Amino acid sequence: MKAPQAKKIEKILEIHGDRRTDNYFWLNERENPEVIKYLEEENAYEELMMKETEAFQEELFEEMKARYKKDDESLPYFFNGYWYIVRYEEGKEYPIFCRKHKSLDNEEEIIVDVNILAEGETYFEVGSVAVSPNNELVSFSSDNVSRRIYTINFKNLITGEIFSDQILNTTGKAVWANDNEHVFYIRKDESLRAFQVYRHRLGTDSSEDILIFHEEDDTFDVNVFKTKSMEYIFIASSSTISDEHRFIPSDNVFAEWKIIQPRIDDLEYSVEHYEDEFYIITNADDAINFKIVKTKINNCGMENWVDVIPHRAEVLLEGFEIFRDYLVLEEREEGLLQIKIIDEKTKESYYLPFSDPTYTAYIGINMEFDTEVLRYGYTSLTQPSSTYEYNLKEKTTQLLKQQEVLGGKFIPENYISERIWAASRDGETRIPISLVYHKDTQKSADTPLLLYGYGSYGHTVDASFSNVRLSILDRGFIYAIAHIRGGEYLGREWYEDGKMLFKKNTFFDFIDAGKHLIQENYTSSQHMYAMGGSAGGLLVGAVVNYEPKLFNGIVAQVPFVDVVTTMLDETIPLTTGEYDEWGNPNDKEYYQYMKEYSPYDNVEAKDYPHMLITTGLHDSQVQYWEPAKWTAKLRELKTDDHLLLFKTDMSSGHGGASGRFESLKEDALEYAFLLMIDRK
Repeated sequence: MKAPQAKKIEKILEIHGDRRTDNYFWLNERENPEVIKYLEEENAYEELMMKETEAFQEELFEEMKARYKKDDESLPYFFNGYWYIVRYEEGKEYPIFCRKHKSLDNEEEIIVDVNILAEGETYFEVGSVAVSPNNELVSFSSDNVSRRIYTINFKNLITGEIFSDQILNTTGKAVWANDNEHVFYIRKDESLRAFQVYRHRLGTDSSEDILIFHEEDDTFDVNVFKTKSMEYIFIASSSTISDEHRFIPSDNVFAEWKIIQPRIDDLEYSVEHYEDEFYIITNADDAINFKIVKTKINNCGMENWVDVIPHRAEVLLEGFEIFRDYLVLEEREEGLLQIKIIDEKTKESYYLPFSDPTYTAYIGINMEFDTEVLRYGYTSLTQPSSTYEYNLKEKTTQLLKQQEVLGGKFIPENYISERIWAASRDGETRIPISLVYHKDTQKSADTPLLLYGYGSYGHTVDASFSNVRLSILDRGFIYAIAHIRGGEYLGREWYEDGKMLFKKNTFFDFIDAGKHLIQENYTSSQHMYAMGGSAGGLLVGAVVNYEPKLFNGIVAQVPFVDVVTTMLDETIPLTTGEYDEWGNPNDKEYYQYMKEYSPYDNVEAKDYPHMLITTGLHDSQVQYWEPAKWTAKLRELKTDDHLLLFKTDMSSGHGGASGRFESLKEDALEYAFLLMIDRK
């Protein structure tokens, strides 16, 4: 079978006196039968080229699935008189949300069984489940298209009745007022931006809902939440570089909304409540790595903010948790997360001890103020996810739950993790790399290595355990994470140095990390592979244009590759809200800079590595046509005979297939592809 080739229809795109020819622009016509035909032809070609691996893909899928406990359940947490649990039943794909009154020995009540809701659906996802303060009602939201557009429904937990109330086109989140009668929710605009907050009264039609807040600035979106104390409801309006929070008491839905601090460019802050004060984490006063302040509720403008935890240049403050007698901080220093305990009475402070060379630690679900117990999570590349309970008074630790790895083959001691540092081309920057491999895997030019990266939005890819990853580690692969600029691994400046007009640092860091791994004899270009998804797909797409011979193959998952055209189209979801991340190409300087690295715009007639590209037809974040156009242009221009495969999931979106195990088939395909081409 000959590889598909999309037809060319010339489209001239002109701005700033610059003309770009886009012969595959027409692939954005989702309803065009010829577009669907092309996507299906690519799927058929991918299936044919991977046919020799079908049995192996099934083996990998069953192997991955076998590691999971089929009837697993979450660690129970106590809130407002009930223990809450999410569990799975063997043979079923979707979660069951449950609770037990006061004691775990009491009879289980099923709040929502997603398996029943998902019957007959090719895709189904629950967005959120929220129980009313009186414990008698629940809101739940669902998406059956995979566009992250949710419908909110309501249920009486006493009678089991599903109410006729139904709210369409929401983010999925619903926040109950303390009157057990009203909820606040968010609607999306045509570009899927969260832009309006409404108040709904139970038992009324959603057409009667009251608009509470309309965010008119299209670079901002909105969120609504309740404080841990349950005493206040907040609307947060946020852009990449600015925040504004307004609030009312939870027991008075008709109160006037008060603003904590009006928005200011480059002022970020988020809020929590305790007693008569708000605790705020913020970058005010040039606190680039953030600090914690507090202020009285009745006088909360930033002129009244008082430092609680001052800014420290070497420590990124990522979060905090308030207890009656303790303040717990989530900090990052030299890339590693730490949990700091501060005794408010004695002012003693100390860190919880962690020993792996690279790992992830985080504050868990802690719903109570008046407690001496902290729940926190820990995982590393060799240690499964674990939840611990730490007694703040006694300073003792108890393991509550650890992710089970079934199948009888996993022993943590059989795997080795490392953290190494690569030199950047600028001669000043050091790039951290986390690695894991089986103890029997020898480092050499013949050793296959998969290098993963992201590097955008300040999102940090930490070193955490993966059941799925064992399938390539046990087959001789080394797995590495490049903690490149654009994330916040080494603090806020690490992010700032990898965005806007510094975006190329992200790509060059990844390339330099790969070259370092080769220099240190972990692998060679003939056996090194790159993987990234979404903005990480942009990363690997840019990298193969800059250094097409550095990697033997890449996997680009739902890749953001048509940067210039997308960022010029304000009708596409996320575009306007991301000007502070990528820049606004309506400005000539940003346009020219983006054009220099945009993967689609820089495809050339040259050899490229083996490539597997994936997307979802209903993707709301990176539209399917970006990878479709990229694939078509690569097919037209590339001069090699390497595999170029493009697979579209015709029923899913950005997050891939729904269901607990269905997504493992995507992992099996990707690993089969890597293992197949490594043997070629």
